[in-house]
Amino acid sequence: MPRVRELAPEDVKDPETRQIYRRFARDYGPFLNQVKVFAHRPPALKHIMGLLLDLADEAILPKRYLEIALVTVSKLNECGYCIAHHAPRLTDQGFAAEATDAILDEVVPGFDDVDHLVRDFARDVTDNFQYMRDESFDKLRAHFSEEQIVELTLRSALCGFFNRFNDVMQLSIEDTAMVEFTAKGGRVEQLNAAE
Repeated sequence: MPRVRELAPEDVKDPETRQIYRRFARDYGPFLNQVKVFAHRPPALKHIMGLLLDLADEAILPKRYLEIALVTVSKLNECGYCIAHHAPRLTDQGFAAEATDAILDEVVPGFDDVDHLVRDFARDVTDNFQYMRDESFDKLRAHFSEEQIVELTLRSALCGFFNRFNDVMQLSIEDTAMVEFTAKGGRVEQLNAAE
């Protein structure tokens, strides 16, 4: 149970924000417990969940790289909620479930050089942001546009925010997310270790 009440769409007074709540709950994935808590602050729900929906609609960053970054950051921050939600999406990108377990290892099974580059960048955004050098961006520019680099940076940093928010608010993993996680090779021990 989260540390605050979970709110339904009907509890959100602003029609535009209520619509974003409903669309996020319907289209974005099994993140219902998260949006139920964000609903306490309609401006945050409107702009943060709205931002995620807009970015998903545009899809300028290939999902493969987005999920590598999100799983990396979530593993670094040991956020069981986000690992349970994003590990299946990493599997959907053609990686074996073992890639989630090994994502922080020097060599990740099934990763190519660009995958490792994205993983290393997400790690630096999370743990070494104050020491990042131009060389990191030069390597990224060989494979990504500036628009994609900005989104990769934004999504990596935003994932760290969500990791902290989810853990502080003690969000429970939705049953549907748990079913998908285990069906795609995830092990509950991975999440227990993260909590």
